[in-house]
Amino acid sequence: MPMDPSSAMLSQALLLLQCIILTLGQYDICKSLVSTDDGPTWEYYACQPKPMSMKEYMKIRVEPPDITCGNPPERFCTLENPYLCSDECDASTKELAHPPELMQDRERTGLITYWQTVTWSRFPEPLLANISLSWNKSLELTDDIQITFEYGRPTIIVLDKSLNYGRTWQPYQYYADDCMDAFGMLPKRVQDLSATNVTRVICTEQYSRWVGSKNEKNVRFEVRDRFAIFAGTKLQNMDNLYTRMESMKGLRDFFTFTNLRLRLLRPALGGTYVQRDNLLKYFYAISNIEIPARCKCNLHAGHCSLRDGNLQCDCEHNTTGQDCSACERGFKAKSWKPGSYLPTPNGSPNICEASGTSGKCNCNQLGSLHARCNDTGFCQCREGTTGQKCEDCLPGYNWKQGCVPNVCDDELLLCQNGGSCIQNQKCACPPEFRGVLCEQPRCQGERGCDGASACYLSALTLLLCLLVNSLLKANA
Repeated sequence: MPMDPSSAMLSQALLLLQCIILTLGQYDICKSLVSTDDGPTWEYYACQPKPMSMKEYMKIRVEPPDITCGNPPERFCTLENPYLCSDECDASTKELAHPPELMQDRERTGLITYWQTVTWSRFPEPLLANISLSWNKSLELTDDIQITFEYGRPTIIVLDKSLNYGRTWQPYQYYADDCMDAFGMLPKRVQDLSATNVTRVICTEQYSRWVGSKNEKNVRFEVRDRFAIFAGTKLQNMDNLYTRMESMKGLRDFFTFTNLRLRLLRPALGGTYVQRDNLLKYFYAISNIEIPARCKCNLHAGHCSLRDGNLQCDCEHNTTGQDCSACERGFKAKSWKPGSYLPTPNGSPNICEASGTSGKCNCNQLGSLHARCNDTGFCQCREGTTGQKCEDCLPGYNWKQGCVPNVCDDELLLCQNGGSCIQNQKCACPPEFRGVLCEQPRCQGERGCDGASACYLSALTLLLCLLVNSLLKANA
């Protein structure tokens, strides 16, 4: 007997709801009281906080400091009406001001509010702006990053991330109306990626080309589509995703960050070349930045709280620290391990083991502030150092007469554009690139680059001519 259409729809809705509950409910319990023959006891599980909207907690810094419009007041026009320049930005008037904090407000009044830069007429060549977002906390992306632009999406953007609180940066994704022209990269979409190259840094053109519509406002960093490579299009097979997070090198760290940075390199042009007779229509304006993420707690906490202005994991499993990245006093420091998603569905908690006698073990003099440990049996470690005797380095550090921050490595801080990492301390860049991670084209924004290239080619041509001439003379 065929099922009634309404019943079939109800069944599908219940199935979808069940899938959503299963997905959201994974790894949200750290421990449970269970009954045994010896009485009640705690059973521990790997656990993580629920996703949150991180725009509520981010600190925004805009550079250069005078790039925000309004001081002095300035007129601007739009790409739709390029010669009707009646709009004004004035920092001294609330209704006409566009400060950076409007990128993260809730817009409860129903009116769209936005941050806005000065027009291109104030910075003739070129108009550049950096937006740095910080949390003073390790976070893990759980959904797409979405940036909403008003008055047109920029034609060239770079989204960067940092894993060490802004000391070093690496590209997350490139955006351009012409990827080859802007970055020397072939355009790609996340849908073109596979399980073997899901962490590849790509350049996409789908968010930068001018479409002439005010409705095309959003620029995304696609997280769900990357998850879907492992979990399926409806994210129903989350077990497979979590298994890959454990087994695939660098996958979990790809979605981890402490800071994000948006480099705005060229504003919306309206589908034409720069019209220098009217630079008042070129500027940047952002009304909203959404960062769906969770606190990274190394699978040792089910909640994350705001304390003293900073996000802090509510650590379980005898762990402590902002990211639950160390054992509590009285527990063996070297027994600390991050929790594991495996075996699904509850994972492995990897709780810190209790210490035995806390005798006075000598501290590593290069990693510790003092030669002897304290009364709890632990040494006071220098920055970047860990271990009971301060003999190990934290992730992102390398032992070199003590722990020093990695400039680059083979996992998190990758040298870009074909550069190679030398002893975790320097990227050896190809001739056409420079920067700490070889992230900058050597000739970008510099005068005389074409001339330098031409000079190099001329010298090479002359050398070849002399060689050919010598060969001709030898055969004469």
